[in-house]
Amino acid sequence: MVQQTLAGSRIRERRVMAGLRQAELARLVGISGSYLNLIEHNRRRIGGKLLNDIAQALNVEPSLLSEGAEAALLSALRVAAAEAEAVAVELERGDEFAGRFPGWAALISEQHKRLRSLEHTAATLTDRLTHDPHLATSVHEMLTMVTAIRSTAGILVDTKEIEPEWRNRFHRNLNEDSQRLAEGAEQLVAYLDDAGDASAGMTLPLEEVEGMLEAHKFRFDNLVNATPDELSTFVSNQAQLTSDAARDMAMAVVRQLRADARLLSLDMLERQVKAGNVDPAQIATDYGVPLSAVMRRLAAVSDIMLSMPMGLVMCDASGTLMLRKSVEGFAIPRFSGACPKWPLFQALSRPMQALRQTVTMTGREAKRFDCYAVSEPIGTIQVNVAPLYHSFMLIVPLEAAGPAEAEVGSSCRVCPLEKCEGRREPSLLADVG
Repeated sequence: MVQQTLAGSRIRERRVMAGLRQAELARLVGISGSYLNLIEHNRRRIGGKLLNDIAQALNVEPSLLSEGAEAALLSALRVAAAEAEAVAVELERGDEFAGRFPGWAALISEQHKRLRSLEHTAATLTDRLTHDPHLATSVHEMLTMVTAIRSTAGILVDTKEIEPEWRNRFHRNLNEDSQRLAEGAEQLVAYLDDAGDASAGMTLPLEEVEGMLEAHKFRFDNLVNATPDELSTFVSNQAQLTSDAARDMAMAVVRQLRADARLLSLDMLERQVKAGNVDPAQIATDYGVPLSAVMRRLAAVSDIMLSMPMGLVMCDASGTLMLRKSVEGFAIPRFSGACPKWPLFQALSRPMQALRQTVTMTGREAKRFDCYAVSEPIGTIQVNVAPLYHSFMLIVPLEAAGPAEAEVGSSCRVCPLEKCEGRREPSLLADVG
């Protein structure tokens, strides 16, 4: 039912709000009560002079009667209805409902947004509670102190005769352990209070750095010619960075991305893109620059140069993810370990060798990606000292459908694959007995 045919419902609603009878409104606009009744029940179209006369009689703008609810509100109601699988919703009457009861419609829309926000917060906190190393360490320390206090108290209760020296020692231990327990509990509560805000709970330095990088879209071309003091001032002024550790990490990352911008300017990459070349290996060969620099640079500028932005992920030799630029359809875990089948980790076993693999990310909407990966040594090469490596993976979305060369997941905990030799923990989404 189109919006124009629902003008009658809005007229009836406004008439009731104005305290007018149907006959009174019909008399004011010069039509019969029966005809107004047909209009109010959406059985007669209305427009032109009659619509203006009714709007004037009801003391409202004609657009409020003819246009009805905002498209955004109707869209929000449809989304809420689509997600309410257990409730039969009359979708075809959504516009009528919004037109007659705009306040209630806005309330439903607002509550739906609130529910989605709470679900996101719950998911974030669940992930944090499950995998946050800081939280796990804090809880372990508290349990250790509780056990020590329980053991000392048990000795004092069960032992009838204790020498004064040992009794004093036990009392002192109880006092010290209980103080540490109280301090640990206060710190844990403060940490959880901060983590409760899913949008602002970036309590780890790496999370703060990622927030700063996302705010700047991983691009720092404006800092190419900045002096060391200007660079330091820039990092110090970033609101996302709340600790010295975060600022130190951010400085290292910004220096790296700035160095990439010096090697590959926007003009250089734009020429490659216009020529149809977005192959990082070919670009690295054309300009004689490290492949990892090309991958980082493409991920940074793809948002403004390409129709489909590219993602990036980096890990150290332990496999710990240290840098993330997400891309739609390729889920990168924040706290838990990533899928071991990613080319990112395969590159660690073949240093300095460029890898390329087409993968399909499992999930409700399986999407295909070209993944380029390479690991390169960090620091200075020394004699008889094994080098350390960082591995980088560029994630390139593919538009065309095709056969999956390899299926990968985000992390084992949320991977739906039933059979996987790389699985290290049970999945919440698959029966992997």
